[in-house]
Amino acid sequence: MSAIPTYDAEQLAGMLAILPDVDSVELKLTVPDNFQRSAVRALGIDPLDAVLRQVAFVDTPDLRLSSAGVVLRARRTQRKPGDLTVKLRPAMPHDVPDGYRGHEGFKVELDASPAGYTCSCSLTVEAPDRRVRKLMIGDRGIHGLLDDDQRALLGERLPGDVGVDDLTVLGPINLLKCRFRAKGYPRRMVAELWVLPDGTRILELSTKAPPDEAFQAAAETKALLAGKGLDLGSPQETKTKAALAALTAGDGAPGEQ
Repeated sequence: MSAIPTYDAEQLAGMLAILPDVDSVELKLTVPDNFQRSAVRALGIDPLDAVLRQVAFVDTPDLRLSSAGVVLRARRTQRKPGDLTVKLRPAMPHDVPDGYRGHEGFKVELDASPAGYTCSCSLTVEAPDRRVRKLMIGDRGIHGLLDDDQRALLGERLPGDVGVDDLTVLGPINLLKCRFRAKGYPRRMVAELWVLPDGTRILELSTKAPPDEAFQAAAETKALLAGKGLDLGSPQETKTKAALAALTAGDGAPGEQ
């Protein structure tokens, strides 16, 4: 989350080259399990401010989409409509297919953490919660939920021998999302606590910034977290990668948790 100032010269040059062409930068930090309680307390996060969410991924059982750089995600949020996202990751700004820039729900984002950075593009479309729930419990397929633009974006990297009918729902996973402001820090932050099927908990802290404020935001965030005693050098793991690994380690069949 605060690693931008410590990247080597090659990484910094690569980031500087693409920053003008991304829509936003998200700074992330994964907090180790044994420090999660102390991090919540130190940052003044109130668990009662959290919103309950469910996330499911759609892929083949052997993760062919993920291997091809595609994330297909369904999401439910407490007392809100659901949504569906097609994400290409990695995807540099010059890789964005024609016609998507400026499309509602489409963004090109750079994610940075102490482990490095990656760039992605994604298209998110709102969907009725009842339809997303039916998908998650296995009562309907994904094809009818995607709009034409999402299907076209998915087709950019869909392996030739994989059809939409070959895809299956992995999950859902329950999580808590809390937006908060830490004392003395000028930006809004987000804490997400994911509870994986094997009982593992992932706590991710994040904040977003416009591209021209990325380095300033990184410096401010590093100062905040270091001042709270949080370990900025701990091993990092993306939520999606960890979730997919956990969901396919055992029974990833659809069903409410």
